[in-house]
Formats: sequence, C-alpha cells, structure tokens
Amino acid sequence: MEEIRELRRRGVDVVPCSARRADVASQNHELQEFADETLYLEPLCPALFPRATWLCLRKLPLLADLFARALFQGRESPRRRLRALVHTWLGAYYALRLAGRGVEHIHVHHGYFASWVAMVAARLLGIGFSMTLHGSDLLLHAAYLDTKLKHCRFCLTVSDYNRSYILQKYPEVELNKLSVQRLGVDPLNLILPLARAEGPRVCRVLLAVGRLHAVKDQAFLIQACRCLKDQGLRFVCLIAGEGPERPRLERLIAELDLLTEVRLLGHVAREPLDSYYAMADVVVLTSRSEGIPVTLMEAMAHGKPVLAPAITGIPELVVNGRTGFLYQPGSPEDFVHRLKMIFAAEANLESLGRAARRHVLEYFDREKNLAGFGDDFLARITDRQESEDYEDLVLQ
Repeated sequence: MEEIRELRRRGVDVVPCSARRADVASQNHELQEFADETLYLEPLCPALFPRATWLCLRKLPLLADLFARALFQGRESPRRRLRALVHTWLGAYYALRLAGRGVEHIHVHHGYFASWVAMVAARLLGIGFSMTLHGSDLLLHAAYLDTKLKHCRFCLTVSDYNRSYILQKYPEVELNKLSVQRLGVDPLNLILPLARAEGPRVCRVLLAVGRLHAVKDQAFLIQACRCLKDQGLRFVCLIAGEGPERPRLERLIAELDLLTEVRLLGHVAREPLDSYYAMADVVVLTSRSEGIPVTLMEAMAHGKPVLAPAITGIPELVVNGRTGFLYQPGSPEDFVHRLKMIFAAEANLESLGRAARRHVLEYFDREKNLAGFGDDFLARITDRQESEDYEDLVLQ
C-alpha cells in the first residue's frame, strides 16, 4: 500500500489488484477505502470463463513455452503441474479483466501463484511484468521461479542475502535484472522507550509479533518458555498476531502448563502494539524463514533488545552483540541461553538500544527506502529517452 502511495505521489495511475478479497473489517478506515478500490479476481465471473478458455486456445503458440515448462520440464509434482495449468487459465482471465484499462506494466508482490498469473496476463497483453521476492516465496516455495525470473523485466528483493541466493541458485539470471529494495519503518514517529524503574525486575516480558503460521514457528517459542519455567524464571510471553496455527498453539500452551505465562493476544492494531513494544524487555522472533522482518525493525526503533535466528537477511538488520542478538537456528538451548544472557545484562543494554535505533534510522527508514523504490521502479519501467510519465500501472 505504501509503495502504491509513493507511485501515485509521482503521478502514476495505479490499479491495485488482489487474487482474493481480504477481510479488513477490523482495520482502519483508510485501509477499508484502499480495499474497496482493489480489483479482485475472486469471486470469478462465469461470463468470462468461455472467453478466457478461448483466449488460451487462440494464443496457444504464444504460451507454448509456458505450457511446456508447466507440464513436462522441471521436477514439480503432478499436483503442482495441474495447478500451473489452472493458473495459466487465470492469467488469461486476468488479462480479460485488465483489457481496456490502458495497462502498461504489471508488478507482483511475492513469487507465489499470483506471479505466474501475472506473467501469463502480461504476455497476452503484450506488456512487461516484474515482481518483488520477500522470504518464503524465494527460499521455501519457489515453484517455477526459474521461469518467472527468466521472463520478468526485473526483480526486486528485500535483502542482500536474497539477491546473492538468487544469483547462486539461478545463475542464468541477468545481474542487472536484480535490485535490493529494503523495507522500512517510520522511526521518527515511533514511541521512544519508556524509562525503566530502578531495581530488579520481578517478571520479564517477552514479546513476539507475527502471523500465527507454521513458518513463524511460535511453537518453538512456547517450548522454550517451558524451559524457562523449568529453570525458575518468572516471565510472561505475549504473542501478537492471528492465523491458522492458533488452535494448535492453544493446545500446546495448555499441554505444557503455560496458561499463566504465555498469552495469545490475537491481532493487535498499531497504537496498542506500540504500547506492547514499550513494556517488553526483549522482542523475539523464531521464524524458520524470513526476508528482513519489519517487526524487528519496529522493536529496534523503540530501542528494544531483539533476539532472532541467524538466518537469511536477518543479520543485515541484527548485528549480533551490536544492534541485537542472534541465536543458532533450531536450537532451543541456545535460544534460552541467550535470553538469560540478555536478562542478566539488562542494565548494560541501553547503548545497544541506541545503536539499534541508529541502525534502523540509517538503513531501514521507510520514507528514505520508499523514495529509493520509486526512483528504481520508474527508471526500470520507462525507457531512458522517455520522461517518467507512465500511466495505468498495475500493482498486485
């Protein structure tokens, strides 16, 4: 949404698109207005079904290489190949929805199925497409990513680690296709850390923020909390976020007798979340895969110590011992050890908190990074000889 705002500020006409309609009833009015103007693929319009099918058949020579890749090349499972066929048809359906809007480029966030849909639609419309790769879409669920990288006009990604990974995993990708565009937060407007009360803390407060999804691995955090309790530490662990893993996590909390110590807060809006950051002694992340998590940027902008796994692009944000702390991925023992070390060093962490905030201000400032995104994006979708006055851009 912020990238769309940035492009519109520069005079670009953006048509926001989404495959599915999001439930934003609990969000703010601004987000609701944004959702209302979005072009959704679902629910599908039955009247377009025969036209989309005929478009696929009529343009079969144009799509032949994509059909060959989807059906016969690579090592994808039969189920995945069948889904690629369905997504090719959705690409034709999408092209029909966009026809007549004067669209000149399609950009897709994440490399999941929507990027295949956009690639097909762009080819049928005779325009370019590009994508932004974040974390799991590149590192865990990279179906047909070789083809998407081959045919995209350019690819943005959120970390130096991701860029290096792409070049190593897909050596055929042209170097000038790739660009790192970091995410960011607004550190100047965030609440500064509250002054700590003097004397020993009676109860430590751990905070984790993230969608309740298997890749975020909050189960690892809950199991680590059991170890903390077994070692006699008094603490409360607050987990902000909602998602499909909630029933499983609720059962695990009950089974491990942590109903007093671990609390699932559900979705937390922006202002209350700032208050939770302020009360936290340490903000933790236990994901199995990530790009560079915004939640860590927010915590560091608050001057809070963070503890996260040493994976992917996280060390670009969390410099171990200087702007935060890293633990060995998959090791609850190392996680607990480092948590106890943070608690013991609490009185000496103020300088680390200031360094963390400076690091975010320098490299992960939202406005600065959005400006860089706008410059890079418009330069890539316009010819050098033309003025940057593209209209009717589609962002998905």
